[in-house]
Formats: sequence, C-alpha cells, structure tokens
Amino acid sequence: MTWQELQNQALQLPISDRWRLVQSLLTSIQQETLSSISPSFTAIPMTELDPWTQRLLGVIQLSPEDANESYIDYLETKYQ
Repeated sequence: MTWQELQNQALQLPISDRWRLVQSLLTSIQQETLSSISPSFTAIPMTELDPWTQRLLGVIQLSPEDANESYIDYLETKYQ
C-alpha cells in the first residue's frame, strides 16, 4: 500500500476513528522515541523549569493568577 492510498483510506474514516488513529500513532511515535534515547542521556527535569515555562510546555497547569504573576516576573527579568 502506498502512502497516498493509506492517506485516502484514513480520510474516509469517521472523525472519531481518525482521532483514535492519530492518538495511537502519536503514542507509538513517543514510545519509539523514548526507547531510542540513550540511557546516559541527561535532561533537566521539567520540574526545574520556571512555572510559566512548564505551563507553556503543558507539563503542569497554573491558575490564571499564578500564570500572570510568573509571566510578569519573566518579562521584568528579561527586560531589566
């Protein structure tokens, strides 16, 4: 089956089935990506990022007040 044939078949599916397909593909890609990362790879834990950055990345959800305050702090630091 060619890429174009696969795409055409997927586009004929109902929207709910296409969403499930997208979620399934995304999960598969994430698992393959994570398994291909070297164990010696060191990354900064997301919890060490500024709360505004965490919210931007979708790691945690801040209340609107915390988000505004954090963003103001970020701007003040950036433009001092």
